[in-house]
Amino acid sequence: MASKNVETFRAAHQAFNKRDFNAVVSALTEGFTYVDQARSLTFQGRQQFKDFMNGWVTAFSNAAVSEPRYIDAGDVVIAEFSATGLNDGPLGPLPPSRRSMRVPFCEIMRFNAEGRIVSGAIYYDQMSMMTQLGHAQSV
Repeated sequence: MASKNVETFRAAHQAFNKRDFNAVVSALTEGFTYVDQARSLTFQGRQQFKDFMNGWVTAFSNAAVSEPRYIDAGDVVIAEFSATGLNDGPLGPLPPSRRSMRVPFCEIMRFNAEGRIVSGAIYYDQMSMMTQLGHAQSV
């Protein structure tokens, strides 16, 4: 049986897939901090995390967390999943490529004693993503 923290994380991913960003941020504490390690960006608070999610959906309108696997470590939960989507919108300064991506992601969330998410980080191979989208050449 999955822990409450795993279920909270799973529900947040399901809400992201449904574009219910309010449901996602309802699991976060006010002082939530999130780091996108691939881009060296830090997001502070619920609104900035909503902006982070909106950025992905702007670039990939069908962005999805696919095939998630959750690892329960008490007040930390790790999720390994595939991020999928068709690049049909601008990705930062890059134009839409109209290509699909499927990239492995690892996301780590830390929970407080009340089961709310206090911080998180995401790791992914940005080069693989850019290569799949045609914005970079493989070496």
